[in-house]
Amino acid sequence: MSNIWFTADTHLGHANIIKYTKRPFANIEQMDATLISNWNSKIAPDDQVYFLGDFCFANTDKAKSYLNRLNGHIAFIEGNHDRSVQPLKHLFKPYTKYMEINIDGISVTLCHYALRVWNKAHHGSYSLYGHSHGSLPDDPNARSFDCGVDTNNFFPYSWEDVKRKMGSKTWKAIDHHGA
Repeated sequence: MSNIWFTADTHLGHANIIKYTKRPFANIEQMDATLISNWNSKIAPDDQVYFLGDFCFANTDKAKSYLNRLNGHIAFIEGNHDRSVQPLKHLFKPYTKYMEINIDGISVTLCHYALRVWNKAHHGSYSLYGHSHGSLPDDPNARSFDCGVDTNNFFPYSWEDVKRKMGSKTWKAIDHHGA
């Protein structure tokens, strides 16, 4: 059985992201090499990856060259910096802006952007997002979190990591449905 992984906001080839998010890299070459190495050190060729947007800041040919260097089968949830990836939609299963999946009987909502409520949130479902680069305060009462590389020392999160993180939260239903 393959493993399941989640990540977002690699921003490969994006020099200014180093400054904007205070990433500890001297240049984009060092950042790209580290992110690709970290990805491949965890993710095997047959693993399932859910990528939650903002893959790279490059043209489509460069985006494809980055993809060719990464392990795993990638389901792609589009972010606001993914224009260069759009022509490559056929390489992903699927390519979408929002996704709901079920793993081990747990509903998981995937979106590039943080959601205050999501489908089945009142039943304890999970919500994973990116976009905020760790700057959005985590809600200890919501089963959601930023799974971007900036929140995990530039590594992807495994499904086990996600369950452990969600298990450490004091969950309270936050919408009108109650518990």
